[in-house]
Amino acid sequence: MTGTYLGMPAFPKAAHDAVHDPVLRGNLRHATHTIRAKRARAVGELSDWAALREAGRRIKDHTLRHLDRYLVQLEESVTAAGGTVHWAADAEEANRIVARLVRETGESEVVKVKSMATQETGLNEALEAEGIRAYETDLAELIVQLGKDRPSHILVPAIHRNRGEIRDIFRTEMGEWGRPAPEGLTDTPAELAEAARLHLREKFLRAKVGVSGANFMVAETGTLVVVESEGNGRMCLTLPETLISVVGIEKVVPTWRDLEVFLQTLPRSSTAERMNPYTSMWTGTSDGDGPRAFHLVLLDNGRTDTLADRVGRQALRCIRCSACLNVCPVYERAGGHAYGSVYPGPIGAILSPQLRGTASEIDASLPYASSLCGACYEVCPVAIDIPEVLVHLRERVVEGGPAVRQGNTVVLQPAKGHAAERAAMRAARWAFTHPGALRTGQRLASRTRRLHPRALPGPGRAWSGNRDLPAVPPEPFRDWWQRTRGGKDGAK
Repeated sequence: MTGTYLGMPAFPKAAHDAVHDPVLRGNLRHATHTIRAKRARAVGELSDWAALREAGRRIKDHTLRHLDRYLVQLEESVTAAGGTVHWAADAEEANRIVARLVRETGESEVVKVKSMATQETGLNEALEAEGIRAYETDLAELIVQLGKDRPSHILVPAIHRNRGEIRDIFRTEMGEWGRPAPEGLTDTPAELAEAARLHLREKFLRAKVGVSGANFMVAETGTLVVVESEGNGRMCLTLPETLISVVGIEKVVPTWRDLEVFLQTLPRSSTAERMNPYTSMWTGTSDGDGPRAFHLVLLDNGRTDTLADRVGRQALRCIRCSACLNVCPVYERAGGHAYGSVYPGPIGAILSPQLRGTASEIDASLPYASSLCGACYEVCPVAIDIPEVLVHLRERVVEGGPAVRQGNTVVLQPAKGHAAERAAMRAARWAFTHPGALRTGQRLASRTRRLHPRALPGPGRAWSGNRDLPAVPPEPFRDWWQRTRGGKDGAK
């Protein structure tokens, strides 16, 4: 993965700075609590929510197990419907394909539907380097682009901005990108929305090329699906002469019947609506209706490697609803930028390190950006066990660094900066596999409990400086059980 997040500090440093910003904290707290409450009411209306959640999990797992077959079927269906399919192994290849397709049209600007895949690849920056200007048309993405900012939320990229900040951005920046903001613009939602509508309308009417992502791709028909709330996506998907869609390979579903499950769970989990206002679907091209040329760029960019991980692959079930962000106490306080990725929050903490690897400082820190409270798992509409994957990735960070080929074997190199933690984990493993030594150690710890420090020395201060060391009980559990229950060595 590439993009505008390179060079950002690791999560602990970024989060430390974010929690000292009272405006950011207030914006996040208000927004996440509001969305969280609305989602809970919307989900509570369905008596079969648990069954829908389980169905979504099974559909996604089945598709991932047979992804090769469904991707080939998808390509055949898209091609039969008049579209052209391109395969991109990584972000750079995807960007090259899109830039080439735009240049072939002779155009120098494109309008975009909100797309996390193109944010992941850094497409806007890549197109700019080729002399092509990309205009974001989603309201929140427009705010981020005008403010020379980064998205901080999956569903609401400008969640870190309040209405006053948005008004100021519109007043100062809109004129540089097209139609300026109206005179005397206030921060009322209706006026801000109208200013964005007027600014974007001229772009929609003159654009010849549209770029989109997709929420889902139906293998049996080659149909792509975008769900949205504003109508900007519908404009981008229907008015341009050429449509280019960049979509992660994990977004495929086998059949229309499978799609029905997600069209119930995604709106309720994301915008807390029974059904999203706009569901746009397109299949290839047709004479006299919509774009004359359709290109689908299927993006890997680390997804195949993620699929090979038995525990971590469940992150590929994600349908980008953002429910996990809205209930996460860490995200609420640190914000999305602290994660250093287009995928913030709990899902970003497990997806980004798998797509990018854990060799960098920021990606090695993300699995620790969680209290493991489990709220994210409880609200996930496809039952991704994010805490399980976080612990799994922590093990990967501790046990080894990047994978390096040695002859015909791929091995993990030792992770830098974790020698002490790795040694401690190995010592614990040895103790738990030697009951006699464990019993002796427990008795010794109980008898010397008065001598134990209140804080750890040396590097351990970073841990005990924010936590109370657990008190050692006066008697080991094994001894207590034997004394009170009469069992031998803790067993009846």
